[in-house]
Amino acid sequence: MTSPTLARVEAHVFRTPIKDPVRTSFGTMTERAAVFVRVEDSDGAHGWGEVWCNFPNPSAEYRARLFTEIVASRALGKTLDDPGALWNEIDRALHVLRIQSGDAGGFSSAAAGLDMAIHDLRARRLGRPLWQALGGVDGSPVPVYASGINPGARAVDTVERMRAAGYRAFKIKVGFGEATDLASLRPAVANLKLGERLMVDANQAWDLATAKAIMPKLAEFSLRWIEEPLMADRPATEWAELAAVAPTQLAAGENMRGARQFQEAIDSGLFGILQPDLAKWGGHSGCLPVAKAALAAGRSLCPHYLGGALGLMHSLHLLAAVRGPGMLEVDANANPLREGLLQNHFTVSRGAVSLPAGPGLGLEPDLKELASLRSLHLERRA
Repeated sequence: MTSPTLARVEAHVFRTPIKDPVRTSFGTMTERAAVFVRVEDSDGAHGWGEVWCNFPNPSAEYRARLFTEIVASRALGKTLDDPGALWNEIDRALHVLRIQSGDAGGFSSAAAGLDMAIHDLRARRLGRPLWQALGGVDGSPVPVYASGINPGARAVDTVERMRAAGYRAFKIKVGFGEATDLASLRPAVANLKLGERLMVDANQAWDLATAKAIMPKLAEFSLRWIEEPLMADRPATEWAELAAVAPTQLAAGENMRGARQFQEAIDSGLFGILQPDLAKWGGHSGCLPVAKAALAAGRSLCPHYLGGALGLMHSLHLLAAVRGPGMLEVDANANPLREGLLQNHFTVSRGAVSLPAGPGLGLEPDLKELASLRSLHLERRA
């Protein structure tokens, strides 16, 4: 019997303004955008993925074109029996294009979205939830934390809102100057309940001297981790110097790409928390081995994610497949491209979210709900 082949790919771009901008140390987002991708095989089975396009926001339409015209076109007509082998083949083929274009991130995220969709398709064909198809055996609820909490006086209000929504761990953005950072953290920490945890994310804001200077001041907060206090590409010597004075674990990974870079980070012992973003690089085929290696080395896996509904669901399945002591990142900021599709498929209770029932993602997105927000639709067939 002939194996089904990839017959059709689609990319749907959505964008919407938001009332409250999302602030980070490197920039502010006044819109939310998403690139949702769909693949279909020659038997009519289908799967969904998402291409990362959070920042810069105008990249969404461009990455959708990368996906349909260059990346996914290399998979059309090929069998989907082994998603990992296909992802490796495409990843190798894209290497020269990353160098030639100077756009490693665009090609990597497009390939990641394709891989996610193919894994969803495979799990649906198997009639199994995606986390099971990825090798998971534990169907219990997955711990989550509220992320992307804007700095300033309203941080404590956001923590209270997310607590009411069922969250028990929270991550506040820092890197806006010592006075602002401490003013964000002190009231939030004072308001924490028994068993709740707080983390901070500097989004690569500090140089080594600045990071070392603020570490003693962060010690008063009993943080679970400090995320990206340095630029992701700073040498290991700087990370080691900072880790020696940090009052808690360092976290990084959302801006790492490639199995070698992740393995070097794991082997260094400098990061207690590894945070691959499967929509930025690797999809499941790249990130699943990284996750297993991190856990085998005694690290925690906390997948990074701050985009639309489909990437969040894929991240949930990835963490459910490998487990460990990690938590799933969930954006605390309003995003119609997340809530508009998830609806009742993602309900948090007592700091954890139940896994969806049904094959694949357990979610069949109804894009009609977002029709007025769609800016581009592309399609390509074998």
